[in-house]
Amino acid sequence: MKCLYAPWRGDYTQSSGGSKKEELPADECVFCHQLQQTDDAHNFILKRFSHTAVLFNRYPYNAGHLLILPLEHISHLEHMSAQTRAQLMEAATISTTILQQRARPKGFNLGINMGSFAGASIPAHLHMHVLPRYAGDTNFLPILAETKVISIDLIKMYEDLKPHFDAVEL
Repeated sequence: MKCLYAPWRGDYTQSSGGSKKEELPADECVFCHQLQQTDDAHNFILKRFSHTAVLFNRYPYNAGHLLILPLEHISHLEHMSAQTRAQLMEAATISTTILQQRARPKGFNLGINMGSFAGASIPAHLHMHVLPRYAGDTNFLPILAETKVISIDLIKMYEDLKPHFDAVEL
């Protein structure tokens, strides 16, 4: 890979502000809205812990794509309490264990996109992605046809995983 040294571009890259979504108030946040409701099955919320919740991504990259988010409307890790950060990782561990047993992926990608420039589509409410990876889950369709095939019924998978998350206490 070649690198081009261009310090004159620093003014541009340092001045590019965030999007309006960066500062989205809690009353306009889709995650806060889901967490305020009581119909967890409708919102695909698998488990509510004391500081975090685990739910299905409504726009999954793969079957079993989960999100773990703080119950509070927080945008950055440093704004979380130590208990919330610890519970986020415990929930990720539990999620990968349950998904491994039930969906049998070959691996996982776990990640947090903090800020819109890092790829976060809802940057005002921090969330961790738990993305199961399967043999053959990458192919030519996304490149040639801009299409991703997700061959699982989200409702059936929710019904399968929910009892396993219900059994977990943190």
